[in-house]
Parts: sequence; C-alpha cells; structure tokens
Amino acid sequence: MIKLHKIKYIGIVIISLFASFDVTSSYGENAPIILPGAPGEPSKKIDAETATKIANSSYIKADIDFLKGMIIHHKQAMLMSQMAGDRTNNKTIVDLANRIDVSQEDEISFMESWLKERDEFKSDAYVNSNMDHMDHMDHMDHKMAGMATASQLESLKNSKSTDFDRLFLQLMIAHHDGALEMVKELRKFPGAAYDPILNEFVADLVNDQGVEIERMNTIAVNLSDDPRSGLSGGLFIAEEAILNMELITSLRKPTGFFDPENPEEKGSEDTDEDNENKTTAEISRSLRSPMLSFANTDMAFKDDILVAGSYHGFNIYKLNNDGVPNLISSVVCPGGQGDVSIVENLLIMSVEEIRGRLDCGLEGVGRDASPERFRGIRIFDITDLSNPVQVAAVQTCRGSHTHSVVAGPTTDGKIIIYNSGTGRVRDEEEMSECIGNIAGDQRTALFRIDVIEIPINNPSKSKIVSSPAVFADPKTGSLAGLWKGGDHGDDTQDTSRTDQCHDITVFPSLNLAAGACSGNGILFDIADPYNPKRLDVVTDIGFAYWHSATFNNDGTKVIFTDEWGGGGRARCRAWDPLDWGADAIYDIVDNKLEFQSHYKMPAPQLETENCVAHNGSIIPVPNKDIFVQAWYQGGISIMDFTDSKNPIEIGYFDRGPILEDILITGGYWSTYFYNGYIYGTEITRGLDVFKLVPSNFLSEKEIVAASNAYPLIGPKVFNPQQQIPMTWPSLN
Repeated sequence: MIKLHKIKYIGIVIISLFASFDVTSSYGENAPIILPGAPGEPSKKIDAETATKIANSSYIKADIDFLKGMIIHHKQAMLMSQMAGDRTNNKTIVDLANRIDVSQEDEISFMESWLKERDEFKSDAYVNSNMDHMDHMDHMDHKMAGMATASQLESLKNSKSTDFDRLFLQLMIAHHDGALEMVKELRKFPGAAYDPILNEFVADLVNDQGVEIERMNTIAVNLSDDPRSGLSGGLFIAEEAILNMELITSLRKPTGFFDPENPEEKGSEDTDEDNENKTTAEISRSLRSPMLSFANTDMAFKDDILVAGSYHGFNIYKLNNDGVPNLISSVVCPGGQGDVSIVENLLIMSVEEIRGRLDCGLEGVGRDASPERFRGIRIFDITDLSNPVQVAAVQTCRGSHTHSVVAGPTTDGKIIIYNSGTGRVRDEEEMSECIGNIAGDQRTALFRIDVIEIPINNPSKSKIVSSPAVFADPKTGSLAGLWKGGDHGDDTQDTSRTDQCHDITVFPSLNLAAGACSGNGILFDIADPYNPKRLDVVTDIGFAYWHSATFNNDGTKVIFTDEWGGGGRARCRAWDPLDWGADAIYDIVDNKLEFQSHYKMPAPQLETENCVAHNGSIIPVPNKDIFVQAWYQGGISIMDFTDSKNPIEIGYFDRGPILEDILITGGYWSTYFYNGYIYGTEITRGLDVFKLVPSNFLSEKEIVAASNAYPLIGPKVFNPQQQIPMTWPSLN
C-alpha cells in the first residue's frame, strides 16, 4: 500500500521539475533558431512558428503534388464528360458521363479545400486555371498517367454516335486507370497519405475508380460487334460463338475429379465482408480457395491414346475413329500441376505443390520438412492402361511446373528430360542440396533447369544428372545474367526476373529449343542435350511473364506467349493493350530471333473471364503456318501467321463466363490439334473436341491434308513441349 506522504512527495518533485523547465526556457527565449542551407549556402534565422511547421509530418510534398496533379486529371475527365451530351444519344453513355462529371467536380472541391486549409493551393497556376483548353491538357499529359493527348481530345470532339461512345470509353477507362497508377506512385513515398482524411479520400478514389472501370468495360464489351462479346454464362450451359470450327462433343470431368457440392470450384465468401464497393477482381481474390483443386491441365497423345493431366492426377482416354474420347481409367495422385508426356509405355508427370505426397496420398503434407513430400517428376508404367503403376519419382528442389522430352529412348536406352521448376526452393532440411536465395551462394537452385535421365528399361534408376545455370553471364559468371526484373520505362510492363523457365519447347531435328523463361525469350542450341547453350536472348517491353513457346512446322519461326496476370486474371478486357498478355512472333534467322509482330485474341471479354495467351499447337497445313491456341475463358483462337508480320484470326470458339458475377479460374488450359481434331482441356468443365470446317481461309483439301499429317521422325506421339516436324503422304 502506497502511503499518502510518498504520493505528495512525488507530486512536489514533478512540480519542481516543471518549474525548472519554465525557468530554463525563459533564459533562452531570445536564442536564435537556425535553418542551415545547402553546403556552401548561408544559414538563416526562422521564427518558432516556422520551425514547428517544418516538424509537422501530417503531410508531405508528395501529397501536395498528388492532389494538384489529380485536380488537373479530374478536370480533364470533366472536359471529356461534358462532350457527351450533344454527341451521342446512348443513354448509358450520357448517364455515365453525367455521373463522372458530378463525382469529379465533388472530388475536386474536396482536394481544393484540403489544399486551401494548409495554404498549399495558391502556389500552382495550373490548379487555379480553369483548364478549359486542350493545349493545357496536352502540356500536362506527360506528367500524369492516363491523360488524353490534345489530338485524342480533338478526335473525341469530332466523333459522333457509336464512334464517340467507343472512343469515350477507351479514353475514360485509360484515364481512370491512370488515376490508380498515380495512387500507386503516391503510396511509394514513406509517410504519404498519413493524414487520415486524405488517406480515406485516396482509398475511396481507388475503390470508386476501380468499380467505374469495370462498369465501363461492360459497356464497351456490349458495344463490340464481335459475336464473342457479352455472351451469357453458366458452368455447363452458356451462350456460345463459333467460327470455322464445329464442336463434336463436350465431356464432363470423370467421377472423382470434381467436387459434386462445388463443381465450379468457387471459393467461399466471408459473410462479414461488404462487397458493394469492391471490384470483381477484389471480390474474387477475397474468396477462400477450396481445400482441393481439380483443375484440368495439359495433354499428351500416343497413337489412339489421350492423357489429360489435372491437379488431382490424370485421366486416360482411348480415341474412337470419330475422335471422341472414351475414358479408360482415372488415376488420383494430387500435387499439381499435372503436365504429362508419353514415351513408349511410360507416362511422365510434373508435380510442384507442397501438398504432393510420394505415395499419391490424399491427406497432403504439412509445411514442416517431411520425407513423405513429393515435388518433382513422377513416372508411371501405363502398359496396362486400366491400371497404371508409379514406378519412379525424381525429387527436385523447386518441384516440376513443366517438363520437356528432349530425347529418347537413346541408343543406350535413356530418356532425357528438361525439368522447369518455378516453385519456392525446398528447405535444406528436406533436401540438403537445395540452396535458396542466399546472396552470393553459387549453389542456389535458382537460375537453373534440371536435366533428368530416365532409363527406359529401369526407370527406378531415374535421376538428375545436372542442373545447368542457363541464364549465367559468360563474362562475369553471375548466375543472374539476364533480365533482373522490373519495368522497362514509362508505359511498359513490369517483367518478372529471369530465374526460371516456365516452358522449354524442343525441336530435336534441328537441335534447337525455345525457352519461355519468365523475363526473357531464349533460343538454345541443344546439340549436346546435357549442356544447352544460349544462341540468342530477347525481351519485350509488353511482356509480364514469358510463358510458353511454339515453333512452326519447319522450325524457322517461334511464337512466345505472355501470361500477364498469371492466368487467373481478366486480361482481355476492352481496354487492355493488344500487345500485353499476347503472342510475340519471331523469325529465326542465322540462329537469331527477329521480332515480327504481336497477336492477341481480339474479342473483348468481361471482368468475370480470366483471359490471357496460353497453350496451343501447330495445325500442320502444307505451306502455311497455322496455330490453334487456348485463351482460358477467352476461348479458342486459330491464327494464320504465314505472314509473320501480319497474323490474322481465321477461326474461334468462345462461351460466356462460368459465373456471371464472380471471376473464377476456368476456360481452356490447352488446345492441341491431333489426328484431324482439336482437343481442349477446359479447366472446370472437362474435355471438348472440335474439327475444322472449310472456309475462305482453309479449304477442304487443306483440312484433309492436316488430318493425314504424321511425324517425319519416330512414332505417332504428341508431347506438349516436344515438336517433331510433320509431313504428308502426298509429299512422300
């Protein structure tokens, strides 16, 4: 118990201390307060009020610059909106323009008030001007993202009706997106938007502009003349659009490869979340993922056999004469992503997820190091198609995202595989040879691929024989010798660091391989398959992630794809750039890659449709370069790139979104031409089969020739990342 006299004593001490402070401060009242200048410049005296103001950290210069710029930004939006009334009678556009005009004016009022309260408004001539003239807008457009140029504003001013509607949406979506970029730049400054009122305004601006962008994209999609735009959705029944193709059959996923309670694999929602002012992307990202993934992935073919991979295992089908698959067996072996290849009686499968088990068990593995975990290459004996047996498993440090059959069986009975791991590096406790991102440690598992040998007659002896550092700088020896990650300047893509290959497609007859390696496209010499050598390296300012590569039939061209957004995002919206998330077509000249053009599936898609360039194959038409390609929920697109500089779309198939209100990952993972038919693994639904129909682009004779094509070398096999040139009976 504290006694009263002690409390009084403490109080006396405190009072005495304050008294001493008062006396001390009174002695220094006339002492100068100094503000030093830059080195070599004289110091100056300031008063106490100014000194206190300098110490005030409730806002910083970046806040002021942001608001002044955003006022100008908003005024241009008002200028564009005010053009709508006498240039279009589209009520949707007029209502949108009026709403933007009112909201931007209200936000300008807030920003001006905030600046005035802090005596920061009067110092900027641009803010105080009315900004009515287009030349003022052009003067400022280089400083702020999304600002329309004077020529664009002039074009908008001179357009009418639907032309105005489309251009208005194009410019306004870019304008709104530019505002979001300005917020991102602001947030990079330490202490930015510290003021709670400003912080709330910035957060509301992001939400409001994001939602408005989605609304405008929907309007733009509905204005499109493309039959694929605005299709109504559904998991199994949806609107469809098709050109120069015929849908033969659609097979649903086999029993055991989907959740009957949740067949579309929709994540669960947090009932406490208020989604009213969230974008579709934000709502979708907030969903809690299902416990298991049953996503369909890649395919491989041999004779009349089709194997479809899955995050849950794989399914084996036998193909009828009419191309229709009949299920033979389903193999449950979770671990993702389940890409497959076939060599003689062996099936090779990639496994990357940390839940994968050596014994294919369904219970998964915890995060702690465990001998039960499997990440790498599984090998199955499929001699008995109704009862595949796992005969080998090769553990790797980063798992196996994809793999490539480089050669084999060789004369000494070996299959050579390139393994591409993109996952995190395994703990050393689990595999001692796995070294992560330790600065300067040349043993790191990053910046490498794995070369794996599989003895065809004794696959249990399969092993990694080397892990070459294929991105190393030959002069310095640095493993990180290629793209370091980041953007390429203003208005360019943020490209991933080159420390992995997603796909390596080999063309053995020419000793070439094309690597789509996160930050770069690479042409390799694989004459010595154990030691691939770089012949050329390219980059693209519009690529986010170099994903896959496909040669034309004679190995003189390469198509690289960009998986912007990782495959789970809507990246084919009306306002997305046509050279982002697209294909890049290169000619191969003297072992160098020469860029020719970009190609992107042209139909604008909704915010609820994940869409970006993905896997495809050559359709072997004599004297032409034809490519059929999966675009996730963007459907299937067939491209003629015979003229490398001018690729054109010659066929397509698309359907509405799986869910109309939520973005879930779905659509086509891969579309491959095999034995006269196009097969597509649809991530959520199952397996679709198509055939080509004659058109102005492909004649009946050309379609028959493609159907009769066969490998120039070796057996009738199609593996995704191994290209064997095709030939035709009439040519032999």
